[in-house]
Amino acid sequence: MSTHPFLEDTLNVAWSQLTPAQARIDIPFAIKQAETAVDAICAVTEPTYDNTFAALENAGAALMRGWQRLVHLRSVMDEPELRAALNELMPAVVTYSGSLTVNAALYAVLKKAAEQPWVSELSPVKQRFVQETLADFRENGAELDDAAKARYVELSTELAQASQQFGENVLDSTNAWEYVTADEAELAGLPESARENARQDALAKGYGTEEAPQWRFTLQITSVQPVLTFAENAALRERIWRAMGTKGTGKYDNAPLVDKILRLRVEKAALLGYARYSDYVTHRRMAGSGRHALDFVNDLHDKVKAAFLAEQEAIRAYAEEQTGTSIPALEPWSVAYWTEKRRKALYDFDTEELRPYYAMQSVLDGMFSIFAGLYGIRFTAKPTACLKPGETLPEGTAEVWHPEVLFYEVHDEETGEHLGSFYADWYPRDSKRAGAWMDPLSTGLPPVNGKPREPHLAFMCGNLSKPVNGKPALLSHYEVETVFHEFGHLMHQMLSNVEVRSLGGCNVAWDFVELPSQINENWTWEPEAMNRYARHWQTGEPMPAELQQKMLAARNYGAATFFMRQLSFGKIDLELHTHTEQYLGRDIEELDHEVLADYRVPTTEQGSSMLRAFSHIFDGGYEAGYYSYKWAEMLEADAFSRFKEEGIFNPATGRDFRRCILSQGNSRPAAELYRNFMHRDPNPAALLIRSGIDA
Repeated sequence: MSTHPFLEDTLNVAWSQLTPAQARIDIPFAIKQAETAVDAICAVTEPTYDNTFAALENAGAALMRGWQRLVHLRSVMDEPELRAALNELMPAVVTYSGSLTVNAALYAVLKKAAEQPWVSELSPVKQRFVQETLADFRENGAELDDAAKARYVELSTELAQASQQFGENVLDSTNAWEYVTADEAELAGLPESARENARQDALAKGYGTEEAPQWRFTLQITSVQPVLTFAENAALRERIWRAMGTKGTGKYDNAPLVDKILRLRVEKAALLGYARYSDYVTHRRMAGSGRHALDFVNDLHDKVKAAFLAEQEAIRAYAEEQTGTSIPALEPWSVAYWTEKRRKALYDFDTEELRPYYAMQSVLDGMFSIFAGLYGIRFTAKPTACLKPGETLPEGTAEVWHPEVLFYEVHDEETGEHLGSFYADWYPRDSKRAGAWMDPLSTGLPPVNGKPREPHLAFMCGNLSKPVNGKPALLSHYEVETVFHEFGHLMHQMLSNVEVRSLGGCNVAWDFVELPSQINENWTWEPEAMNRYARHWQTGEPMPAELQQKMLAARNYGAATFFMRQLSFGKIDLELHTHTEQYLGRDIEELDHEVLADYRVPTTEQGSSMLRAFSHIFDGGYEAGYYSYKWAEMLEADAFSRFKEEGIFNPATGRDFRRCILSQGNSRPAAELYRNFMHRDPNPAALLIRSGIDA
């Protein structure tokens, strides 16, 4: 057993040893280690790269490793004692991190080092690291006076705590609601997979029996989405829709935290010399400024608006025609329902027809096959074990935090090198936060100065349809896209080949980070690719070509509405962080409706503000950055055109993408990396063209 398991630099994390009590030992120990290392840098009189910039990167490595593991456990196995430990330790961790850039002695040593002649002899990547580090220091308070530095550290701590509370409120309010029914008639229209999931969920919570079943619905997306899309019972749809509006409300009210976080961010930006928080966030990203990012969103809105309104009018008219009643506007809980009804009528296509062909393991195997061929790598699954404290790990297995978690190794096909390992945790549970995400647990290094390669370690998480009633997990097409999306982030991490950890993997400009993930979604729409994984879970037969063609014909059905929905998230995010003063102290529902008046589906009512549960921008690092999804989608729609021209399985194109994009991290500016792959700047029209929107 390791003395400090949270901090151990290993690919075989001992999850059962990562207890709240151990965190209270390991994290303070790591802080002291890091502070000692920083003090040593501050005492340097003859700076070299190794005793300054390299030493700084290594100083807090163990602390960040331990903290990442603790935060990760809070996301996937949340429980009161763990949460208490994290909240107790957070101020010291944030204080340490915030104190680095306001440490005058440290900044002086780094500036002195950056002026030395040897800097010009460093590799281009290390020279970039020197410049990026100094820029990080400047924009995080290094040149402030002492009083302002002290306030900067306070602000960092207050923001971290407020964001943590926001996320806890979302999780707790999500788990606080359930609806259980014994009336099977309420379930009319629901797909069998959704019914069975609700029945099994009820049984697991002690509701009903095999002989007298009941059905449990929650605010997990896998429970909500089928009801809003398929349930014939309008009362059930309304019940679920109104419940969705309870996230971040009542005893878990996030409205005061929204205002508090915005005020703190404004103060932080002003302290650092920025008139707008969005400018502070974006000035080193591809967008360059908050105003430019907002213009990008507004321009796309204007190009999509007519198609969006036409789509919604067609759905309203269809509902009116089918019911034989006057419907001036749809109820918000009926929009998805009538959208799906019209899709089926237009294309003779029910999205649930796809689910039997999307068994989770088949999807994973096919996806691995596609990208192994493109990138010249191979995937190996390892047996896993979820241990209780004190149990021994069987030889040859990987320890995991939950029995459902999978573990894989990635090797280079040509050299045999172990590039990295990763976990996959795909199914929802009460102790797990919503959504899907990928994060590194440690960033590896290529072979440098005779040292062997250090592999990466990362994980993918989701909240997808679970296995039920003896069947494997059967996914919707959207869920298949989610798997491919997160796998794209993972490849960005696993294939990183950068000699400086801080510049490796997904540590890139935020409006570039979604390119590798979103480009992967294209392979879920290509028949050649689908034939690798879309096979009936019982017979193994490939998805019929006729069904594929129906799916493809309906691909852009509702595209403008989905487009506008994504733009609405980017719009309100940028408005709040660009014109913050005009929204502070306002009623959250009022400002939400005001900002998004021209972005919303015309319905009879709007409901609770989505800001109350907008974790991406208040607890997820996407503040003033949600526009990056559309920005990166513009890039990937254009970049995928090269795969379409040269072959979606073409290994030469795939290896070029690996070499130019996936392996590079932040070793060069994002625009340069893009040009290296496409040999030109991006074509902004590519996204609208692919979406079938006439701009």
